[in-house]
Amino acid sequence: MRAPELSIVVPVFNERANIAPLVGLVADALPDVAWELIFVDDNSPDGTSEEIKELAANDPRVRGIRRVGRRGLSGASIEGVLSSSAPYVAVMDGDLQHDERVLTRMLALIRAPNVDLVIATREREGSHITGLSDKRSFVSDFGSFLSRLVIKNYVKDPMSGFFMFRREVVERAAPKLATEGFKILVDILATTEEPLQIRETPYVFRERQHGESKLDARVAFDYLGFLFHHLTGRLVPIRFFLFGIVGALGVVVHLAALRFALSGLPSLGFDGAQITATLIAMASNFILNNQLTYRDRRLHGFQFLIGFVLFALSCCIGLVANVGIARLIYSDGQIWWLAGLAGAITGSVFNYVTSGLFVWRKR
Repeated sequence: MRAPELSIVVPVFNERANIAPLVGLVADALPDVAWELIFVDDNSPDGTSEEIKELAANDPRVRGIRRVGRRGLSGASIEGVLSSSAPYVAVMDGDLQHDERVLTRMLALIRAPNVDLVIATREREGSHITGLSDKRSFVSDFGSFLSRLVIKNYVKDPMSGFFMFRREVVERAAPKLATEGFKILVDILATTEEPLQIRETPYVFRERQHGESKLDARVAFDYLGFLFHHLTGRLVPIRFFLFGIVGALGVVVHLAALRFALSGLPSLGFDGAQITATLIAMASNFILNNQLTYRDRRLHGFQFLIGFVLFALSCCIGLVANVGIARLIYSDGQIWWLAGLAGAITGSVFNYVTSGLFVWRKR
């Protein structure tokens, strides 16, 4: 068997029904190309990895990577690319919406000298992307608009999940790429230091055959964190942004709960109402962080209860750090807003670090 010229990386989650059809479609589309198909499965409960193993046992061109305790399209794509052996690598979805026949055209373009990246650009019908609902088309367009705040090259469809590149392009950028998130193309365009030579080729985005779209509010939440990460020169981690947003929402929950307790439960008094509001806000923050910020390390059952206790303890210690730093700065120059801001940042950083180390630690 010839060494592969093209590695095709396919991040999947609950895509068992699509695996065998995709292998057949790729084989039909690339009869004269030496290729390998690398599926990266985020431990799907529907048996996706088992299906990949069965196919790989009969076709050495098919490989599978099963990730446990890790989630996200970007991280899966990076791991697949770094495990590839071909000089050219394509990334495509496993839901059969990407037209595998375009791979031949993309390969012809990437073979040309000085071409680093080829993007399959989704065609449009008026103001909508073909194959997408009105809602998903709007979200994709809005995401493309926001991406121009951080990307260095102008491309028509930066939110495309179907593209091909020379492997060394991503290998050089890999240490700086974010493993969270779902749009690795935007990250590559924003992270690569030198200008890339890019070609684009249009295709018709197909209707989904099986499964459901992974695009939801949590994914959009991640994307905003990703943009903030790049706008700060990659100094602020994506998770810290998400943690901060949840914390800001917690302030709103706290004030609403305090108002309700003071008006609806006057027997508590202010101190009792404040304690009640604090506990409610703490529980709200913990639940939201469990569902959004750390959803790839989500706690369940008894671990959920233990996690809440640890989170509450960490927040209490963070409060002490907050007050201590604020008092120190205020006593020095009595600039109240600077003292308050410094204390809030200190407490947030402390809570973020301890949450990652003790509450939602990697398992």
